[in-house]
Amino acid sequence: MFNPTQADVRHFFCTAWARHRAGQPMDALQALAADWIAEHPEWHADFADANAALTRAYPDTSGQNNPFLHISMHLSISEQCGIDQPAGIRQAVQLLAKRLGSLHAAHHAAMECLGQMLFEAQRARKAPDGAAYVACVQRLATRD
Repeated sequence: MFNPTQADVRHFFCTAWARHRAGQPMDALQALAADWIAEHPEWHADFADANAALTRAYPDTSGQNNPFLHISMHLSISEQCGIDQPAGIRQAVQLLAKRLGSLHAAHHAAMECLGQMLFEAQRARKAPDGAAYVACVQRLATRD
């Protein structure tokens, strides 16, 4: 099983962004990562400097988002929608995107549900509750 370190993840994103900027060929996951990074110009510098990326800390108390975690969540949601796992997530995110007017905005909203599911699973020391996650996204997609 693949178990990347923080350095592996940051290196992957920085490489994908460098290849994108240079117009070099990328595999499908690199291309998807670069597309999501492109949606976040406020963090382009974070992904452009691989050496700094490997040493920079994003403490929870700073109030600043961790761009590597954020893009990882975009990738996770993209992959979940691609295979519809947990079941129903694809439709829920599509409905949310329609309601909010963009897939990007839908991902940001779904990230709150994903983060809550992971927090609850860790707190309870149980497996993540995919049905609760999908229900959360569905509520966001259908609320007034």
